[in-house]
Amino acid sequence: MNQQTQPFVSTIIPVLNDPQRLQLCLEALENQTYPKHLYEVLVIDNGSDESIEPVVRHFKQAKMLLEPSPGSYTARNKGILHAKGEVLAFTDADCIPQSDWLEKGTAHLLGVPNCGLVGGNVLFSFKNPHRPNAAELYDQFFFLQQEYYLKYEQFAATANVFTYKQVFKQVGLFNSMLKSGGDREWGKRVFAAGYAQSYAADAAICHPARDSVQKLQKKVRRVARATYDLNRHRPNFPLVLLKFILSDLKPPLRIWFKIGNNNRPNDLPYKLEFMTILMWIKLVKAGEKSRLFITEFMVEAIGIKLSRPVNSNRSQPRENG
Repeated sequence: MNQQTQPFVSTIIPVLNDPQRLQLCLEALENQTYPKHLYEVLVIDNGSDESIEPVVRHFKQAKMLLEPSPGSYTARNKGILHAKGEVLAFTDADCIPQSDWLEKGTAHLLGVPNCGLVGGNVLFSFKNPHRPNAAELYDQFFFLQQEYYLKYEQFAATANVFTYKQVFKQVGLFNSMLKSGGDREWGKRVFAAGYAQSYAADAAICHPARDSVQKLQKKVRRVARATYDLNRHRPNFPLVLLKFILSDLKPPLRIWFKIGNNNRPNDLPYKLEFMTILMWIKLVKAGEKSRLFITEFMVEAIGIKLSRPVNSNRSQPRENG
């Protein structure tokens, strides 16, 4: 891909209260192999407690936008509407793109006929690079599996996505009502519109693994709420939800067997801790979906009850107005 064929690229990054990791991200984006006159970096402050402008202003490629309405997809939509690029690249403030990320991702996008979405590789970093703890290991195994998402679920996580601005004009922006799962919902619209989707192993970013059960629980509850919201209007939703919950509660025997017979991690307490986290997180997912359903059912039941007029004498007609 020579410079005559290289399009202008707009990189879009939503951020909320994360200036230290944003700085590392912007440093990586400032030193890309892609020609500097052919890309911009749009940082969308989504309501940080303190302005991130002092961080952004140190980088020539970067520009800051404000989006006070909460939600990362609302912030991404703001970036899309202000982007100058024909190609749009998405990552997050806690990610560090490799130096050839823009070059490789854009080349992959241009190289696939009728391509609507490219998902890049997500690598994981650990507090101890030589020995991730059990929570970090879980995060690496079960989240941000871009190749799997594209092959089986027709989307890619916005931690590492390339697309064309024209695709958003065709299928619409991200659903700003969703606090999680907006990339999944949008990716399925791209697929339904007939666009190709592709995985780019060489367009890589590095993402810090969640290092505690508490952080995993927060992530899992957010994903469970997204799954609930995305499916709640489907026909026979209670049965669909029950299927999800039963799947969550199914003992992960295959994975336990795989871990038990794997020499990495190579000590029994470590493996047992990982297996315990695995089962606990499955229970958290099932519990969150059940809680959402029960809460919605109770709210609707109470709402219906309260909306009925109180009438102490059933034989008397209701008053109008």
